[in-house]
Amino acid sequence: MILTSLSLYQYRLPLETLLPVGKQRIDHRVGLVLQACTSADDQYQQVEVDIAPLSGIDIDQHDIIGFSRESLTQVQTALTELLPQLCGQNIDKLIEFSEQSPYPSLAFGLSLLHAKLMGKLGTVRPQSTTIPLIYHPTDASNALLANKIANLSMDVHSVKVKVGQTSIEDELSLIYGILGTRPDLKLRLDANRGLTLEQAIAFAACLPLDAIEYIEEPCQNPQDNMAFYQAIGLPYALDESLNDPEYQFEMHEGLTALIIKPMLLGSLEKLSNLIDTAHSHGVRCILSSSLESSLGIHDLAHLATILTPDEIPGLDTLNAFSQDLLISSGKTQCLTLQQLELIAQHVAQTETESDSEFAETKDE
Repeated sequence: MILTSLSLYQYRLPLETLLPVGKQRIDHRVGLVLQACTSADDQYQQVEVDIAPLSGIDIDQHDIIGFSRESLTQVQTALTELLPQLCGQNIDKLIEFSEQSPYPSLAFGLSLLHAKLMGKLGTVRPQSTTIPLIYHPTDASNALLANKIANLSMDVHSVKVKVGQTSIEDELSLIYGILGTRPDLKLRLDANRGLTLEQAIAFAACLPLDAIEYIEEPCQNPQDNMAFYQAIGLPYALDESLNDPEYQFEMHEGLTALIIKPMLLGSLEKLSNLIDTAHSHGVRCILSSSLESSLGIHDLAHLATILTPDEIPGLDTLNAFSQDLLISSGKTQCLTLQQLELIAQHVAQTETESDSEFAETKDE
């Protein structure tokens, strides 16, 4: 199967409400769409992927820290240089360049593009449920938060709650408020390394532990996670720790889950190997959003079915977006490729074109 054309577009999607990136907030999301067209035995297809490192600046014009190591500019430059090398090649070249890329978002995007061209995502039904995300709004009324909790479907059995962002008193009030409305729920807390060991222990000591599944990255220093578990007995999950380029899975007391953000980690092969290793130690793996567009979330829902079929993914971030991208999630506006900025485009030469150029050269 030959890559007959490759096109690179850039998008910028405003958010209707601010989204949390750790303790920071963003009011828009930027990224790239890579489109590939192929031909094989007179069969043509066209697919797109979202490539969007979680970096840039927040609403206070500070650099986003703790997530993607690469910038959008770096990825765009790398792709612009890569497209002419890929065009006209077999699609397996996508895997080769994915393995060589130093940028996790690019490695993921290229391997995902290959999987889509091979039809691997189209053979499965995407996960239709997700874990709702709950956090203190900074640009909306608390009434919206209360309504979201009250309107949760009775089919929802777990929610993810951002903690370590405001005062302990406010966050305990939020947690007990959720359980007061829905006492049947189990909570997955996400501290984003927002607490010292002492703060984490003090906070957890006030929690209704029977209602808590786990807490993600409870301590500023991840080396303190085991001490936290030994003090409180609350299992923990790893998220930001996986972004370290030197990260290798190690089983530790109290570790119960890995929160896997594919856009931050790399190729599908790397993700699959990590999941297999974690599962062999009895550790759960849960796919999670890096605040992708509707196109990216659609693909993650398919990958969740393939890679983590027994877990409900954490993909509840599209409500904040003002527009969809290529794939509709039900919003009023769904942007098409024609509405995006075209960055680069390459079309492979046909055999007829090559023969014609050879003939002209010969005549000269």
